[in-house]
Amino acid sequence: MSDARLREEICRYGRSLFERGLTPGSSGNISLRLEDGGWLVTPTNASLGFLDPVRISRLDAEGRLLSGDKPTKEIPLHTALYDTRGSARAIVHLHSTHAVALTMLPEIDPRAALPPMTPYYLMRAGETALVPYYRPGDPAVADAIRGLAGKYSSVLLANHGPVVAGDSLEAAVFATEELEETAKLYLLLRNLNPRFLSPAQVADLVNTFGLDLPSNHDHDHDGD
Repeated sequence: MSDARLREEICRYGRSLFERGLTPGSSGNISLRLEDGGWLVTPTNASLGFLDPVRISRLDAEGRLLSGDKPTKEIPLHTALYDTRGSARAIVHLHSTHAVALTMLPEIDPRAALPPMTPYYLMRAGETALVPYYRPGDPAVADAIRGLAGKYSSVLLANHGPVVAGDSLEAAVFATEELEETAKLYLLLRNLNPRFLSPAQVADLVNTFGLDLPSNHDHDHDGD
């Protein structure tokens, strides 16, 4: 896909996310990794609903700005996820309401922020890690992401929002939307003793669709 088409894709998906209230104001950012190792990334203080394709930041493989506006200050977290998640070609970071609310609940497991509620949550977002709060743009968030060792394609930043990687921009957007809807389901059902997918049902999804979930590897460390 040409550079111009990729820029249009970022604008199209950004507008869709914004118009449905998934990231308000000038919050959220999107990046695409290019074949030369460089990136296209949304500019700082830009609303995803009103992106100009010409002004999207073009970075080289070392993160230097080649053209467009100054990039988002969240570059460190994008870099960390690309560096550790080899299959990642696009990353979406939003401030979506229900996903942010989820991060503030006391019972959330940092290794599995959501239980196995629906098949499409596992198929699109996988399991989701929760990392502690860091101020926006803090380079320390990169260390927290790297500490996950690329096991997770979806990560929640405490009191901030989701960061989701995909092998295409469409996949990253769809996974982010699925994560937000699953967080909404969790909040609706909290304390109501809902019925989640059983271990056997999860195993069937893993075997049928070839899912590589972080929990698949838990047994590798048994007895350590």
